[in-house]
Amino acid sequence: MKPVINKYLFIGAIALLFSCNNPNSEPKLMVSRDNESMFNDAIRDYYFQTLDSTAFYVEQMDTLNPLSKNKELFLKSREWYKRVEPMLIAYDYENYLSMNAPNLLKVEIDDYQDIKIQDPKSFQVLEELLFSDEGFSSGELQTVIHYLQVRIPYVRKNHIIKTQRDRHHLKMIRDAIVNVATKGITGFDSPMLANSLNEAIYNYESISTILNIYKDAFSNKTLYTEWINEINSTINDLKSNNFDEFDRYSFIKKHTNTQLGLVDRTATDWKIELNTSRSLNPKSINLFDKDFLNMKMFSLQRAPEITEERVALGKQLFNDKALSGSETISCATCHLKEKAFTDGHKRALGINGRELQRNSPTLSYAVYQRTLFYDGRAGGLEDQIVNVTDDENEFHIDLNSLEKKVRKNPSYQAQFDTLYDGQVTNLNVRNAIATYIRSLAPFDSKFDRNMQGHENTMTDEEVLGFNLFMGKAACATCHFPPAFNGTVPPKYLDTEFENLGVPKNASFETPILDDDPGQYYPYKVEQKRNFFKTSTVRNVELTSPYMHNGVYETLDEVVQFYNVGGGEGMGLDVPHQTLSPDSLGLTTNESKAIIAFMKTLTDKQFEESD
Repeated sequence: MKPVINKYLFIGAIALLFSCNNPNSEPKLMVSRDNESMFNDAIRDYYFQTLDSTAFYVEQMDTLNPLSKNKELFLKSREWYKRVEPMLIAYDYENYLSMNAPNLLKVEIDDYQDIKIQDPKSFQVLEELLFSDEGFSSGELQTVIHYLQVRIPYVRKNHIIKTQRDRHHLKMIRDAIVNVATKGITGFDSPMLANSLNEAIYNYESISTILNIYKDAFSNKTLYTEWINEINSTINDLKSNNFDEFDRYSFIKKHTNTQLGLVDRTATDWKIELNTSRSLNPKSINLFDKDFLNMKMFSLQRAPEITEERVALGKQLFNDKALSGSETISCATCHLKEKAFTDGHKRALGINGRELQRNSPTLSYAVYQRTLFYDGRAGGLEDQIVNVTDDENEFHIDLNSLEKKVRKNPSYQAQFDTLYDGQVTNLNVRNAIATYIRSLAPFDSKFDRNMQGHENTMTDEEVLGFNLFMGKAACATCHFPPAFNGTVPPKYLDTEFENLGVPKNASFETPILDDDPGQYYPYKVEQKRNFFKTSTVRNVELTSPYMHNGVYETLDEVVQFYNVGGGEGMGLDVPHQTLSPDSLGLTTNESKAIIAFMKTLTDKQFEESD
């Protein structure tokens, strides 16, 4: 499809974009590690092309048009939006989030006096308005159309593609690849049409265009050829499948991981280094590698390095009942190793067996959440430990007293002398415990080992379950790979919260809505009532009972809950439910397959203890 030439388009775009293929151009173009990329102009011009083409079709949308005309214009504008998306993600992330936002209220809370509640006005909202059977008002449609008609030229005018280095453009390619694998092929942003595979093709066509701009910069011409062949193969596989039947398991193994390897080899060929101060490890070449997520970027700034010795110290502190005020409970009281660091109770039990407000969440992979507790009140693991020590039903001890207890223990003092320069501070104590918790993310389950190529033991049912999880069942639109929690790719900067309409009883015939307010407190924002953090499904076969209130004992019940559409799907009145109330239409065999897949996410240490 050719780009639209219109009033927005930069006149010289085409000539500059393809100048690299001119036989009269310089035979060798060099990338630079430290200087501004010589390809910025060409990439900026392609950025303008795709933005202007998106704007061209959005400009023609109007409430006076026939519905069929607006649908046609939407599909054309959406195609061009998907072509510009890799560059938006890389260079204008906030506008990417705004233009691609789910059709959910956005609540921003800075303090009690600064609470912003906004309706989304995005392509996803436009898709739902135009293609839903429920109908819409012309006012709703006009609001979204007008926003996009104003926003896209604004994005163009205020672009920042000016002083990028070559490493920025290579990272853009890498993030686009990760975005397709973790969100693009799941239906995350095509809720009504499930047009995700076609939209992934548009992403890859842009990646191909950007690589073409860099063609003469490759020292290894074979590497460039490998790139183009791989992208062509990827596009062919995307074209040959429909959404429900698409084999995402094979796609990630065959294409995503291959492309991550090509990114790494390209960095070597271009003699550049990708930035290490980001959420993704720039050297990882497998989406499910233990080091794919950069743990350092999920830890306290300037925290000591994670070492075996600090992990061992943290494990001792984690299991030490003497550190609590009553000296009767430890962290391990509510987080038992054999239950994947949960406790098996509907609600956690604190001092003297007192029932706490919510279920004990697993600590497995907790490091890869941006906020802790079901209501997100803690900003990190060290902060989470403060909440536990202060709670009168848990440790019930102040930080200074905790610090003194540790200092009085000769064994602890000796270890802190070696590992923390003799500083037994409450922060260092909390860091040691947090370091142990950070070690509980091995990525060595049966599923991981198969994805990493170490074995080939996944059954047909388990593969089907993964494909359903990532596709028809829409599980991965909230539980994002590779940690399968709510931390959102491709930048992994935020962890999502959802309102599912969880009941307080397990009956599907006569459910009663749970009254836990969730994120309603402390700001008393009604639009956040009943919102809870999206937890990981890793090790889920060991962590029953499920949900924040432990209402469901089995995974069968959990899958059934989602299959019927959550609380609203069961007939409850759930304001602001984020889960679609429509049935997923899963068959009995499909539900069983999803559970079979989730059981492959059990870490190896728990497999061996069975």
